[in-house]
Amino acid sequence: MTPLATPDQVAEYLGVTVKTLTQWRYLGQGPVWHKVGGKYCRYKWSEVEKWLAERAIDTT
Repeated sequence: MTPLATPDQVAEYLGVTVKTLTQWRYLGQGPVWHKVGGKYCRYKWSEVEKWLAERAIDTT
């Protein structure tokens, strides 16, 4: 099983700040996330990859 990612890890991977990732969660625009232990935000890497792939732009 692949470990869940923290907001710090996902923000670094996407090249954005944790604040941006937090704003995306608030607006419902970012990758799917999970509330773990009642207060911790975690991401599945597969869902981060899926979210990113859905935003691919082909200009050709």
